[in-house]
Amino acid sequence: MNRHATKPASEQTKSAAPRETASTPDALALLIDDHRKVEKLFDAFGQSRGDERDALEAKATLAQRACEELTMHAMIEEELLYPAAQRALPDDDQLDVDESYVEHFLVKTLIARFETLKAGDKGFDATFKVMSELVRHHIEEEESELFPALRRSGCDLAALGEQIAARKQTLQARLDEAGSRAVGDRT
Repeated sequence: MNRHATKPASEQTKSAAPRETASTPDALALLIDDHRKVEKLFDAFGQSRGDERDALEAKATLAQRACEELTMHAMIEEELLYPAAQRALPDDDQLDVDESYVEHFLVKTLIARFETLKAGDKGFDATFKVMSELVRHHIEEEESELFPALRRSGCDLAALGEQIAARKQTLQARLDEAGSRAVGDRT
């Protein structure tokens, strides 16, 4: 996606300050917040060292939480953001959206590996590292290219933000419900 000369994501987000409604941040502010949350999980995983039980439990928890966050985030982008981007952006920016779908497919493939991999298994740390590198690359491209293009497009990011916030709330409730059932099954 690096077809255009752009500022780094950290500078881009500062220069393209999100416009927000009184109640809900705009769509891009919500998604950028998700990006920061998952990056913190990646960083915490990288700081978890060793094969002792506490470190393995920490890695397992961090990997699970990252996979949950990424799954919800991907669903939201695929259901709401990318279709809005396809409607709002000119044809020459459509490749950015198409690449985002492919990157999501690859991340979901790696997430699926964690259904069978356990912390401490051969390949667990490597799979998480590759997933985090792919996601960081994806974040950089979205924040430096796709998001600024959407801001320039005139897309109603406030209304899209409300849709994203509502969808995220629904997905989080389902995740919380599933977690409660899983805990109940263990007791």
